Amino acid sequence: MTIRVAIAGPRGKMGAEAVHTIMKNGKMELVAVLDYKEVGVTLADLDMFPSNYTAPIFTDMKELVAATDPDVLVDLTNPHAVYKHTKEALALNVRPVIGTTGFTDAQLEELTALAREKDLGCIIAPNFAIGAILMMKFAKEAAKYLPDVEIIEMHHDQKLDAPSGTGVKTAQMIQEVRAQKIQGHLEEKETIEGARGADFDGMRIHSVRLPGLVAHQQVLFGGDGQLLTIRHDSLNRASFMSGVAFCVEEVMKMDQLVYGLENII
Repeated sequence: MTIRVAIAGPRGKMGAEAVHTIMKNGKMELVAVLDYKEVGVTLADLDMFPSNYTAPIFTDMKELVAATDPDVLVDLTNPHAVYKHTKEALALNVRPVIGTTGFTDAQLEELTALAREKDLGCIIAPNFAIGAILMMKFAKEAAKYLPDVEIIEMHHDQKLDAPSGTGVKTAQMIQEVRAQKIQGHLEEKETIEGARGADFDGMRIHSVRLPGLVAHQQVLFGGDGQLLTIRHDSLNRASFMSGVAFCVEEVMKMDQLVYGLENII
């Protein structure tokens, strides 16, 4: 069965990469895209896509679904829009694959309940790169033995949220196996606010934003006389696309929301 796919955010860097990925995948058909403003009738109207990319462009989710009947919505937009898109897709019986972070705990709970009510798969993936998923898994394992840990996540300077979804997800996974502890000197004092980074259950998360970066993270574990560093680097956005294609296939087999690609790999 060919999976009918719609993509939200086709003009973004990740969205454009996803458009090419779906168009080249023989198991999938790109039936439509969702944009926040009117930019053309089809993707072929945009200079950034070839003339044979004829998927129609919609600005309204209900109109898109009614006209093209997608099985899956791949959303690569931004934290401001993604919650609304995910909720609308589930309500319209479309399975969301979400690659944008920024959900609150309350939003995740609501979407989890809605997916369960509709018996629909939904994947929210803070990171689609397979190597990044393995980095998080390895970090969780290491934290059982080296509980003093700090996370440094580094992204391009146009990223809207900090810490990154991957940084937060890594900390959450470590939290599952690590007893809470305060790290550093008990009387340490920040002479400049924020110097020690964000405090997550006693761990510290540091966010770096610079032009030239794509998506990078290292998890540092300290012990007596030793330091363990687990690092992953995405050098371009193609690194995320195998995960996108994998999720489009997997979400068709699911009947509930899954947060984090590590839960299905």
